[in-house]
Amino acid sequence: MSEKSIEGIVNIGQKPVVERRATARGRVVLRPETKAALSEGRVKKGDVLEASTIAAIQAVKETPRIVPHCHPIPLEGTEVTWTWEDTSLWCTVTVSAHYKTGIEMEALTGVAAGLLCVFDMVKSLEKDTNGQYPVARMTDFEVVEKFKGK
Repeated sequence: MSEKSIEGIVNIGQKPVVERRATARGRVVLRPETKAALSEGRVKKGDVLEASTIAAIQAVKETPRIVPHCHPIPLEGTEVTWTWEDTSLWCTVTVSAHYKTGIEMEALTGVAAGLLCVFDMVKSLEKDTNGQYPVARMTDFEVVEKFKGK
């Protein structure tokens, strides 16, 4: 019988606490009509950016419950910003903490949840006559900056 050991959470006990910051972003591509409805506050489910900002912040806090190997981190700040580029709505999440391990996953998880919330709230506007989503897509998830103090 062979034996396999799988490490749960990496031991960071000996690492020093340092300032850390990570910024991630991603975008959802929408139809022009959806952008107009969102911008003009005509989405039936409510204020899309407000709800999606809350979703992003909640996801940042819940990252260790979503991504198994992430450590619970004492977060000090989370900033969520939304910007339009044509019909692409970009979500950028910056997370900060003083801790022993990085916080890129928290930033990426926040972006993903924020964009998922946008998609959920506008999906009725994005469906074609066959119930498909020919335009709407979430893309370009990336860590755009990582800072680790000394």
